[in-house]
Amino acid sequence: MSHRLMGISFLACLVLPSGVSGDQRPDNLLLVANQMEHSVLLVDPMSKQVLATVGVDINGHEVAVSSDGRFGYVPIYGNTWVGKPGSNGSTIQVVDLRRARTVAVIDLGKEVRPHCAHFGPDGLLYVSAELANAIYIVDTNTRSRVGEIPTGASRSHMFVISPDGRRIYTANNDSGSVSVLDLRGRTLLTTIPISKRVQRISISPDGKLVLTQDQETPHIVVIDTATNAVVRSISLPRIAFSSAITKDGHWLLANSESGKLFVVDLASGAVAKTFDTPDVPVLPTPGEFALSSDATHAYVSCPQGGTIEILNLKDWKLEEPIRLSKGVDGMAWVPSATN
Repeated sequence: MSHRLMGISFLACLVLPSGVSGDQRPDNLLLVANQMEHSVLLVDPMSKQVLATVGVDINGHEVAVSSDGRFGYVPIYGNTWVGKPGSNGSTIQVVDLRRARTVAVIDLGKEVRPHCAHFGPDGLLYVSAELANAIYIVDTNTRSRVGEIPTGASRSHMFVISPDGRRIYTANNDSGSVSVLDLRGRTLLTTIPISKRVQRISISPDGKLVLTQDQETPHIVVIDTATNAVVRSISLPRIAFSSAITKDGHWLLANSESGKLFVVDLASGAVAKTFDTPDVPVLPTPGEFALSSDATHAYVSCPQGGTIEILNLKDWKLEEPIRLSKGVDGMAWVPSATN
């Protein structure tokens, strides 16, 4: 696999426009993967402008950002989607967010289709290694793989880390299950059967509930993390792809390939509101959620629409979206120190 270490297009300086500085939200910038254009974008959600574009290898679906906001990490999945034939990525590209250029490539040692990435409380980077049925552990200081945690299931695609930093929960796409991992002990604790196929995963702010989307029937399955057991399901009008829980724990947000965004009362399971977003006639399927730290807005990437939809969580209205290009997918907040 070739590594494009440059591929840079500056569209603006890496500073916020002065006209919005007095009104900016705590999260200043979004790092966004565009899997169809083989790039990552640095986006100002206030001005809705792309500040920089950095070319990466084929293809990055998800991104992670270091706690100091200096570097972005882009797992290179390959030229396909989960469960589909195609090339198999084996690297993570390191993007210097101040200079807006790729500065290193982390070699994972073999083709594993690395996908989702999150930093743990120990400062290590955890990455789903889909073809290895594992979560790989990467030391970003040495830029090397230093360990792995087996998931005990095939196609572990997405995962979340519990707020206390003790557990990892993986959505195992083809296995239709959720694996529970001990992050500190680096061991598999249990695997929870859900359905024939699941997609993506979310966790409540208090860490008490984990949710995953059944891809066979239109409902979201709820797991109690104290018992690692399924306790209920939430029915929806359409099959959901990804979800997020608002910071107050009250509302569940879920998107669908039908072009619908659902707002659900998490306690009752009732659908309270429905919004229209770009529908998804072909791959890539819907994107994901990024919630602002001030709890006022939810950002929803729509790969086929080429937009990031913005839901105002106070007024419950869709604001004017951030208009990008087809392929926008994974997102991560860049701490304001980068600016």
